[in-house]
Amino acid sequence: MKQKTMLLASALLMAAMPAYAQQKSVKIGFVSTFSGPTAVIGNDMRNSFEVALDHMGRKMGGLPVEVIYEDDGQKPDVGKQKVEKLVQSDKVDFIAGIIWSNVLLASLKTAVDSKTFLISANAGPSQIAGELCNPYFFTTSWQNDQTPQAMGIYMNQKGVKSAFLINPNYAAGKDMASGVKSTFKGKIVGEEYTVWPSQLDFSAELSKARASGADAIFAFYPGAAGVQFLNQYVQAGMKQQIPLYTAYMIDELSLPLQKENALGIPGAQEWVNDLPNEQNKKFVADYRAKYPGKRPSYYGAQAYDAAQLINSAVVGVKGDLTKKDDMIAVMKKADFKSVRGNFKYGNNHFPIQNFYLQEVVKGADGELSLKTMATIVENAQDNYHTKCPMK
Repeated sequence: MKQKTMLLASALLMAAMPAYAQQKSVKIGFVSTFSGPTAVIGNDMRNSFEVALDHMGRKMGGLPVEVIYEDDGQKPDVGKQKVEKLVQSDKVDFIAGIIWSNVLLASLKTAVDSKTFLISANAGPSQIAGELCNPYFFTTSWQNDQTPQAMGIYMNQKGVKSAFLINPNYAAGKDMASGVKSTFKGKIVGEEYTVWPSQLDFSAELSKARASGADAIFAFYPGAAGVQFLNQYVQAGMKQQIPLYTAYMIDELSLPLQKENALGIPGAQEWVNDLPNEQNKKFVADYRAKYPGKRPSYYGAQAYDAAQLINSAVVGVKGDLTKKDDMIAVMKKADFKSVRGNFKYGNNHFPIQNFYLQEVVKGADGELSLKTMATIVENAQDNYHTKCPMK
């Protein structure tokens, strides 16, 4: 009888204890692409997330961190299935990662309906910045339109009067076109959308651009497609004929394959590896030490900041992950040392931040690297935040 009484008392005590007292770890599901031609992006994001965890002693708010990495195969239906597994079976506290806008759009509802925080470390579709904004969604990257908006401003500065647009036919490609159109003051003389992600031959589109008589081409192609597009553009002899302005085409992952073809091609970005703040210097140095022969890309920088954002939330509630409203309030403050420098969140949980002009330069040793050339725009906020009902 005494033993039964003690067991009952113990059970009652456990039931009365707050949930966070039983929290043994912070569980994070990290969804990205780890197979196929764009796996290099997912691997860079994973590497950078791991560097961030190293910097935290692999603990958040005193709790050990458990990360479950899942491969979306660059397919929306697979990504959705992986998010469902992470939410329903693994019961993670956070989901992070996600490169592709179509994968994010397919996965959003599963996460936020379960009140599981979803931190995008790359994809930023206009729908989620606007009507589909949600308290449980944050991003450490940008809204898709913003980088091409910055490039449109730069094209105006360079005196470009007409442009031909070539982009992939999916959510991000359409946002990119919308973004450059919103700031470029010249004439759009042609616009082509290509099959995504399978099309890697752009000769027909490049021929149309050449025949259009445009002053310039604007194009957005990340990953393997960006390597193919740039190399075909140069091989067609167009580099000396029609200047190319880009978004997300040239980065530390694609540059080793694009090589000198990338010299002189401008791009816009919220992060470049040479930004002079101390957190960025530490991130880049420790990444290169942990992964010899590799440089982090902006994908990695955004994944590093995703880990920092999650950490700020866990620390802010002292490990009590039941305090979801308090965690939202903490994350809205963006109270951590971002590798991009200071930024703040808009009402839709998208960053308000600077965008920089980047170009490839060749060092004295012959090594190619990306360099910050100028600040194109400061404290830029996306155009869709007014459609978001959150305050």
